[in-house]
Amino acid sequence: MTTGARIIGTGSYLPERVVSNQELEALVETSDQWIQERTGIRERRVVDDTQSCGDLGQIAAQRAIDAAGVDPKTIDLIVVATCTPDRIFPSTASGLQRTLGTQPGGVAFDVAAACSGFIYALSVADRFLRTGGARRALVVGTETMTRILNWQDRGTCVLFGDGAGAVLLDVSETPGILSTHLHSDGRYEPLLYVPWGPGRGYAALGEESGYIHMRGNEVFKVAVNTLTRIVEESLAAAGIDKHEVDWLVPHQANIRIIQATAKKLELPMDRVVVTVGEHGNTSAASIPIALDTAVRDGRIQRDELLLFEAFGGGFTWGSALVRY
Repeated sequence: MTTGARIIGTGSYLPERVVSNQELEALVETSDQWIQERTGIRERRVVDDTQSCGDLGQIAAQRAIDAAGVDPKTIDLIVVATCTPDRIFPSTASGLQRTLGTQPGGVAFDVAAACSGFIYALSVADRFLRTGGARRALVVGTETMTRILNWQDRGTCVLFGDGAGAVLLDVSETPGILSTHLHSDGRYEPLLYVPWGPGRGYAALGEESGYIHMRGNEVFKVAVNTLTRIVEESLAAAGIDKHEVDWLVPHQANIRIIQATAKKLELPMDRVVVTVGEHGNTSAASIPIALDTAVRDGRIQRDELLLFEAFGGGFTWGSALVRY
């Protein structure tokens, strides 16, 4: 009898082009010191003109499939988390279904929850596997955030980057996804949003409408308080003491937010996976990139207890307790 889902493979990909803080000093009034002190970011990756969100996701997904050593045709569910899809339709997930050669006739769709997207997608896939709706699931977070950046806005252009990460889930009698918790509050939309969407039109909103708009200080305050609460919620729901958590794998948005969450867990920073310095905020891709990095360099070992947490535009937020 199957009772849950377990991660059997991880993968990630970052575009080759590196944009350093020093390069941004030539674009806006900022400095490497200012950016590092407030965000922890040293550099970010940027797609080239030939790359799409789906291209990044395909590489990360293939690496997860290779790590698991499975036949792609056995994958009957693909859930892609992204807020920068290749097109309005079909979904980026359906494109991956075609290019990866996964099971024809399987299920493939996108989830849009901004920076919380990967946890949303992981939760959806877990429920499919728990209820018998699928046997093997590919969960991908992939973003081309620099395509919606105003490079003259110093409040946002220093923060975001492009990348993709993926996990492969299999049904298991010993669940690896112990619990997931998802929330949203649309009242906070004015603090972090992109004004344009196909249903509203572009021209009527002006040339700034395709870019990220953010009120950073206010977002920071809400994020810290919200993530503190969801950490408590996650542990209480699972009946787990915070000292049992082996690794915190957080959304990589800002080093100060990550440090605040670690402090709440009483977890030393050497038990927190931090990759924000190398790629900035990659939105839905950041948690699977961080996870894959720590798995491949040997920090995260099998059967260790991981806590994922994220906060993003919407506002959305979520967490997952995972026995790797």
